[in-house]
Amino acid sequence: MKNVLSVFVMLLAFTISSCGFERSSEINQEKDSLSTKSNISIAKTKEGENMDKPVIKPEEEWKKELTPEQYKVLREKGTERAFTGKYDEFFEEGTYYCAACGNPLFDSETKFNSGCGWPSYSEVLKSGRVKLQVDKSYGMVRTEVLCARCGSHLGHVFDDGPAPLGTRYCINSVSLEFKANEKK
Repeated sequence: MKNVLSVFVMLLAFTISSCGFERSSEINQEKDSLSTKSNISIAKTKEGENMDKPVIKPEEEWKKELTPEQYKVLREKGTERAFTGKYDEFFEEGTYYCAACGNPLFDSETKFNSGCGWPSYSEVLKSGRVKLQVDKSYGMVRTEVLCARCGSHLGHVFDDGPAPLGTRYCINSVSLEFKANEKK
């Protein structure tokens, strides 16, 4: 039994270290300064809608509108299994939106293959689209990424991304919807 527990602890430690969890509070301060049912999100976002206006709904309404997997991740701060999300190995040109409220979050130009098993972006589409907060769950200290418009959990941000910013927004595919750029 002790060997099984040791193997489990080693696997957990490997998983945690391979996801690049935060190493210092200085990084969190730098990041704070940098970022001040899926068919409903983009399809029902009205043209010209104020994306800065908060979306506040009772949890019962979110539960009706989101798929069970989306609800677990977006509203209950869950995560999808690594390497299973539809946008992990997806590199078309376009924009990624919050699957809950349609807030435009990331441009495909900032997406890169980090090899961590989740879609990764080096920066947010526009300042203020996400908010960051300290996440001390599971005995770790990480920086959680939330949609600034509806407060939904998107993923986490780490300090091991590409230059010049060095940030890696590690985001659950189920938290996103993608809209391709229109062909010219």
